[in-house]
Amino acid sequence: MKDRVLLPENGFYKANLHSHTTVSDGALTPEEAKKAYQAEGYSIVAFTDHHKYAWHRELCDDSFLALAGYEVDLNDFMKSRDGWPRLKTYHINLFDTDPAEHAQEKAQSPLPPRRYGDIHALNGYLEQMNQLGFLVSYNHPYWSLQDYDDYKGLRSLFAMEIYNHGCEHDGLYGFAPQAYDEMLRTGQRLFCLATDDNHNRMPFGDPLCDSFGGFVMLHASKLDYPSVISALAAGDFYWSMGPELRGVSLENGILRVKTSPVEKIFVMQEGRGCYKRLAPKEESLTEAEFALSGKEGWFRIEVRDSHGLYAGTNAYFLDDLN
Repeated sequence: MKDRVLLPENGFYKANLHSHTTVSDGALTPEEAKKAYQAEGYSIVAFTDHHKYAWHRELCDDSFLALAGYEVDLNDFMKSRDGWPRLKTYHINLFDTDPAEHAQEKAQSPLPPRRYGDIHALNGYLEQMNQLGFLVSYNHPYWSLQDYDDYKGLRSLFAMEIYNHGCEHDGLYGFAPQAYDEMLRTGQRLFCLATDDNHNRMPFGDPLCDSFGGFVMLHASKLDYPSVISALAAGDFYWSMGPELRGVSLENGILRVKTSPVEKIFVMQEGRGCYKRLAPKEESLTEAEFALSGKEGWFRIEVRDSHGLYAGTNAYFLDDLN
């Protein structure tokens, strides 16, 4: 493996990549959402209202970037036994890489074919969205009541949600690291996101407020649309519920990880093995080193702090690191 920096120590922008406003079923206007998120240190918000493509270009300035996009769904009405409580559903976020391209087609907010279970039709739609210029993310599989058979055949994805803050409030359905690992083990090379999926039906400060709980820290050269999309597409980010990753590097086959104070630093891999460092009781860790064998296949870092909050990296594939 070549020596390299996998994540730098600084130079990140904080981003919420799943949000809803009054354009669909959220309680905040886009302007109110910008104000609230900027006050909490965010520089980027992707506006992903249901079934309605929008780019709030008027919100963009030197300190804030609004990403264009929307969220679509595909529901299994045929097999649901009692309606919504047991309704299986795909939810997909679409992030526009360049709002100036194919603007007329995007404005029509194309939706997937209404044929749940037809994975070929769904993948055809996802490929169509790729061709229109969208990055495609598969959302909250646990909340969606989906299992391996539902998501193993998905294609044309750039990422999936490993954590969704709104879904966590909705029944501890938000954190899905097993689903991410299963997707990786099908051979897919996709990234993972932590998001809010905020609708803001509860006031700020309420324990059930669905803002400010899941985010990505994006390493972009500057805060403009092309730079942010380039970093997003390349996976130059990490996901978090709160802890910080303060540098990840490879040197002479040694993986070095620096973090804010945490209790656990784990390195998951393709197989059953896992590298780990755990802090003694009442203490914390801020760094760890792991000697890689070269047989990991892929690995990803996951940390947990004393509040039970997690953060982690995308998967790194060894054949990309040689």
